[in-house]
Parts: sequence; structure tokens; C-alpha cells
Amino acid sequence: MAGEAFESVETQRVGRLYDESYALVDVSVTFRARTVTALLGPNGAGKSTLMGMLSTALRPSEGKVLYGGYEYPENDPTLRARIGYLGHRPMLYSELSATENLAFFARLHGVGPEAVAHWLGRVGLTRAADRPVSGFSRGMAQRLALARALLSSPSLLLLDEPFTGLDPEGVRLTKSLVAERRDAGAIVVLVTHDLAVTDDLATAAVVLRGGRLAYAGPSGGDLAGLYRDHAEAREKRAS
Repeated sequence: MAGEAFESVETQRVGRLYDESYALVDVSVTFRARTVTALLGPNGAGKSTLMGMLSTALRPSEGKVLYGGYEYPENDPTLRARIGYLGHRPMLYSELSATENLAFFARLHGVGPEAVAHWLGRVGLTRAADRPVSGFSRGMAQRLALARALLSSPSLLLLDEPFTGLDPEGVRLTKSLVAERRDAGAIVVLVTHDLAVTDDLATAAVVLRGGRLAYAGPSGGDLAGLYRDHAEAREKRAS
């Protein structure tokens, strides 16, 4: 199984309990290879919890997550090496240079050192390669964090607000690299509030509301409409 692309990642009736309150309830959804799925919902809907489960950082209180039809043991390093994750914060080592940051994560994932220079070039940071990250702008740090997520050519790429802090060129670059990974066979799950920016990238959508699944299906090129119909509308009916 190691090294093979996942044809799907599936949650089966997953739930997550925090201090006697559920952040996620009975969510069953399948993410498929060669797709970009926009994960949508209001604040507190359970998006971060679901992303944490997909990344293996969180274990479900109920249900299970299957990767390529297989349930991996907890903390399995072969699984984690096949997942790329970009959180809503870059989570970089500010005292290290861009090269040193990527070299550290390359060693963790068993990636050769040649990948470091390659990905610094792909995200446009070659000239800043030896500068400490503490001196980076928000957009530069975001580009470096994206390079880290792509470093191991992951089978599952998880992106939480990947366009934060990026100028228009950075947005175009990010979308291009994400589409490239999708076309290479990866499963991409993307949390975003920039719905117009993501419309032409997402092929599927999942909408969460109050920790429950409100919609899973094609994006139809209208993420704002899906959000309005399945998240905002339910909020209004509940108020």
C-alpha cells in the first residue's frame, strides 16, 4: 500500500466529542482521487475537526476514517508521509531559513534534499532561500508553508484557507500548484471563505452545519449558492 495513490478517503459515521459536546456528528462522506473538494460551513460547523481527523491529528470519538479502503493503525508513519497539510497558520520555524525549514521536513518524510531547491523554486522563493523566516511577509510564509505541504507529493492534500495573505500572483500560483497535484491523482480537500476564488478549482463540495453533514456532491461552479442553500438557509430556519 505504501507509495500508492489513494483512490478515495472515506469517513464512516465519524463523530468527535469535546467535554461532553459534539463538534462533529455522524458524518459519512467520500473524497475521491483527482478531485478538489471545497469544505464549507460557518464558524463552528466542524470543518477544522474534520480536517484534523483526515490529517490523523485527531482521532474520531465514533466511527472511522478509511484511506484507500483501509483503516490504518494510530500514528502510522507510512500514512502520515502520504498526507500534506497546510493549516490556517503557516506553522514554520521562524528562526530557521526557508531552506532549513524544508530540509527539516524533507528528512521527516524521507524526501531527498533535491526536493528542497525544487519546491523553493516552484513557489518563487529561491532568492529568499537563505533568509530567516522571521523576516518573511505573510504571503511569503504562506508560499513556504504550501511548499512544505507539497514536498512529499502527497496522496491526500489538506488546505485550510490557503489563499490567506497572498497577492493575486500568489493566488494564481497556489491554484496552479493545487490543480497540478489534483491532476497527478491526489485527493485535495480545501477549506476556504474565498468562494469566488475557488469556484473554478473545486469539482466537489461538502457543507457542514452544526457539526452535521448538510451537503456532499458536485460543486457546480457555484460555491456561494451551495453555501447559501445549505448553510445560511439552515441558520435562518434555526433562528
